[in-house]
Amino acid sequence: MSDARASSRATSFGQQAGAYDRGRPEYPAEAVEWMLGTAGREVLDVGAGTGKLTRAVLATGRTVTAVDPDAAMLAELSAREPSVRTEVGSAEHLPAPDASADAVVFGQAWHWVDPAAASREAGRVLRPGGVLGLIWNIRDTSEPWVAELGELMEASAAETLILGVGPRVEAPFDRLETQAFSWTRTLSGEQLAQLATSRSTMIAASAAERASVLAEINELAGRVSDGHGMLRMPYITHVYRAVKPR
Repeated sequence: MSDARASSRATSFGQQAGAYDRGRPEYPAEAVEWMLGTAGREVLDVGAGTGKLTRAVLATGRTVTAVDPDAAMLAELSAREPSVRTEVGSAEHLPAPDASADAVVFGQAWHWVDPAAASREAGRVLRPGGVLGLIWNIRDTSEPWVAELGELMEASAAETLILGVGPRVEAPFDRLETQAFSWTRTLSGEQLAQLATSRSTMIAASAAERASVLAEINELAGRVSDGHGMLRMPYITHVYRAVKPR
């Protein structure tokens, strides 16, 4: 994928901000706690989107500034969390002073960034000993119907990275620790359709292509849902952290 096309996809989610918030899963509390470790109170959530990770970090008692390149996504976040400070910005150009944050976190976002530039910027705004945290919810395709769902949808940039070589960080960070957390999400057929609709590949598709894929997804949901129209989706949350040297 060209850099221009990747950049366009990375900033396309605001077109489906509502579907993104309703369809995407939350982050397990234990995974977020591990990612933050002993980090202090001030957290910068970069690529915050509609606030999925923002809300999870707030639940730990920390203060969050939400940063995203898409103002439409931040508007959706503000509607749900009006007390959270938001800033339009990117991983490569963070709207924060030097040594002002205890943690800089990325939820479903690091695969869109320039790792070298983003590492430098995270290092700039972190205090010594601060944490760079990366987290992704990835569907567990060992479940047959989830594998079938994956065949209906083009692999995302996140899945390609996490199930491939994994994320990379550069100076001032020298290594990433990692943990994985398995869990199951209960969702409706409507939420499954919204999950699909919020993916960058679906946003970029033609109306006819979207309709065709959604029809197949709705048929799948009807086959595998329980008697109440609900589905159980297994996930593996992949978490990474690095610490800025003191």
